[in-house]
Formats: sequence, C-alpha cells, structure tokens
Amino acid sequence: MDSVTQFVLGGAMGELVLGRRIGRLAPVLGGICATLPDLDVFYSFGDPVSDFTYHRSATHSIFVLAIAAPVVAELLRLVFRRWHEGRLGWYMFAWLVLLTHPVLDCFTTYGTQILWPLSDTPVSWSTIFIIDPAYTLPLLVAVIWLLAISKANPRRMAINVTAILLSSTYLGWTVYAKGQAETAAETAIAEAGLTPDAVKTIPGPFTSTLWRITAVDDASYHDAWFSVFDPREHTPDFVSYDRNLELLEGIEETWAVQRLVWFTGELYKVGSLGNSITISDLRMGVEPAYAFNFKVGTRGNPHTVELSPPQQFAIERDLSVIKWAWARIFDPQMPTAP
Repeated sequence: MDSVTQFVLGGAMGELVLGRRIGRLAPVLGGICATLPDLDVFYSFGDPVSDFTYHRSATHSIFVLAIAAPVVAELLRLVFRRWHEGRLGWYMFAWLVLLTHPVLDCFTTYGTQILWPLSDTPVSWSTIFIIDPAYTLPLLVAVIWLLAISKANPRRMAINVTAILLSSTYLGWTVYAKGQAETAAETAIAEAGLTPDAVKTIPGPFTSTLWRITAVDDASYHDAWFSVFDPREHTPDFVSYDRNLELLEGIEETWAVQRLVWFTGELYKVGSLGNSITISDLRMGVEPAYAFNFKVGTRGNPHTVELSPPQQFAIERDLSVIKWAWARIFDPQMPTAP
C-alpha cells in the first residue's frame, strides 16, 4: 500500500497499544515505525530489474521484522525512557506496527515476500488497489483526531478502535468482491473458449467495485472488466492483444528476462521502443500504458542481444482511463476497452 496508508495504519496500531500511556506520541511513533520496511526503496540492488523485484523482500519478511522489533523497541525505550513504559509495552508496540505493514501489502496485486528467506515468492491476494481511499480515510481521520486531543480524553480508544474496525471491515469486503470477480472470470473465460496459462483479477484504480480480468497464453493476453454492480446475466467481454514473445528470441534465458517472467507470474508482454526490446508488467495499468516497463535487449543481426544493465522507462499515461473506469462501475454497456 502507499506510504500514507502504512503510516496511518501504524499510527492506529501504536495508539492501540500505548495511546493511553504516552498520548500523541503513540500514533506518531507508530506511523514512523510502520514505514521502516519501505526504506529498502533507498537502497540500490544493482540495476532497475533487481530494484523492482527485490523490493518488499527481506525488509518485509515477518521473520526479519519479528527479530527487528525488539531492537526497535529497545531503542524507543532508551530514547523515550521518561515515559517509564516497560519492555512489554514497547515490544508489543514494535511488533504490531511493523508486522501489520507486510500483512497489508499481501492484499495488493504485487504482494510481498512475507516468508523470506524460506520462500521468495510474493504472497499476493490482490484484493485492494495500492491506493484505496475507502480503506485509508477512517484511519487517517482517526489519527489526525488523536493528534489533536489529549491522552486523557476518554474517547481516544473508542475512536481509534472504530476506525480500525471500519477499515478492516472494508478490507474484508474486498476479499468478498474478489470472489465475485473470480467467479465472473471463470464464466467469461469459459464462454470465450480461452485456455490461458495464467489468470489474475486485479482491482480497478482506487476502488474495489471494478475489476480487471487479465488472462495470458503463449500468443496473447486478454483483458475484460467486471463490476460488482453488473447484472447477473452480464458476462465480461475480452479484448485480445499480442504478447510479441518472439521478440525475446536470443535473450529469453538472460537473468533480467527470467527474473521478470518469474516476478510477473507470466503476466507480461513484450514490445519494442526504437531499437530496444521491452518487457511490461501487465498487473498495473491498462493498454497501452503500464506502470513498470523495462528495456532488456537491443535489436541485433540476426538476433536480439542482451541489454546490460536493463533500463526502466516510463510510458505517458492517459488519466482519462480513470474517468472511464469509474463510469464503467455502473454501466456494463461501456466500451470493453478504455
């Protein structure tokens, strides 16, 4: 999830443990500590593909964070010893604000390597967009309110718990909506006669009511859209696009290509940009603009040659797709593709 969401979730967790004892400091420290796992974005793993695929690995592992939590707790206890808070309180504080971060990330499309080093496969339940105001807003309002009142206010706990329950209930709703999208995907794939190698249902931008169904096979990838408000008899229609996998001939076994194939779970397409061969992750964005794109090769004679190191590049996005997506939530007759 985005940094604001992780901050306010950590702030709410910090308040839950220590709010009655240290007041406004609890949500502030909780928010700061909750963002610590994302500090890996400031570390270079050597090249853009490594940076992209190793983010949310060791620093998001529940095992690493469980070990790091006592260290963080002891540092907080040392710096804020005037509060006379015992070890147990600080330890519970650190464990809760740190561990809720990767757990929440598991609900996103990209997930997180929460079981590293036992497994480096990202856990991704893909039920919530990386920015979803419906989840964040209750926590944000609560944390702002907590910062404005004294620790003696008897309503601190009630307001904080209410915000946590509202956000958690919404997260539960996204799981239910995901189930509806999965059912729609199965029906749509069967009616279209597709035999995909991989399928993923992905929440639409800033909402859990609209879902993109992406199915890939050796030659093509197929996109369809489903809204929880669609009539029961409505079946999503697919639009198909070429994956252009033949462009990888000669570099298909290189580390960067293999790493991206693994990390995307086969949900990628290949393209060309000038003299470069590119790979785009299909899980974030819509045709033709995707969020994560990499140059992995250069056209050669007779075959493509590896580009080392690979390069990341951006494609200008048409923000009108967001307007289209929100209109599609309530209108199943909208054009299939934005």
